[in-house]
Amino acid sequence: MNISEDIAGWFTANDFDRQTPLAANGKGQHALIIAAQQARPDLVGYLLENGADLSILDAYGNNALWAACFAECGACIDLLIRAGINIDYQNPSGATALTYAASSGKHTVVAQLLQAGANPLLITQDDFSALDLAASRACLQLLRQAMKV
Repeated sequence: MNISEDIAGWFTANDFDRQTPLAANGKGQHALIIAAQQARPDLVGYLLENGADLSILDAYGNNALWAACFAECGACIDLLIRAGINIDYQNPSGATALTYAASSGKHTVVAQLLQAGANPLLITQDDFSALDLAASRACLQLLRQAMKV
């Protein structure tokens, strides 16, 4: 792996082994999820180019797409989707990244996920859809429109 000084420094600062950056750190965290959570498309791209596993999960059972949605990082979201991450992955409670984004009022993320093909009909274990949990008018309108198609 050809590592720039910036990327190498990031691995060190986040407790990852520079020799095996795709392995979890001592805290059980994965670089792809942390990079997405920190809105670092440069690192997300680097990790994807070097074989990062798209199926890894954080301690709460969420994938890297969820972390990118948390950060509202459109570039990270796009990289992960183009790499083939499961856009409709449901965490242990049945929530998807779309459900999270809608329930957090992140309308630009909701729009991006819907445009990429996220399924607005999936429900949580508590029988709620992204539409049911929409926290803003903008999210509600986007989801209503998506369900009419």
